[in-house]
Amino acid sequence: MFRLTHPGVYTGNIQYGKATFYADFFQNDGTASGESFDQGKLTAAHPTLPFGTWVRVTNLKSGATVEVIINDRGPYGDPERIIDLSKSAFEKIAKLSTGVIRVEVEVMGSIE
Repeated sequence: MFRLTHPGVYTGNIQYGKATFYADFFQNDGTASGESFDQGKLTAAHPTLPFGTWVRVTNLKSGATVEVIINDRGPYGDPERIIDLSKSAFEKIAKLSTGVIRVEVEVMGSIE
């Protein structure tokens, strides 16, 4: 079980870019952190943030937010994409049919 060590801590690390979500065929695959990927968990992939980093992702169009834990690496391909979310995380801030959204990613702290 994850335990947030610094809940609600604003670190000043903010990034802007695009977000999308994992395809269904990744369900139960291994992540870069060694965990099994689960579409039902509030997790995400980021290219550089340490595993266990807690981030708030904000949909810049709607203002909707979700907090997720980084447990994988990616996204790959489009350099404007800065985070890949699990489906359950993406659905909290946008309709899946939207596909790709513009987001703010704010580091909130880390978990142990």
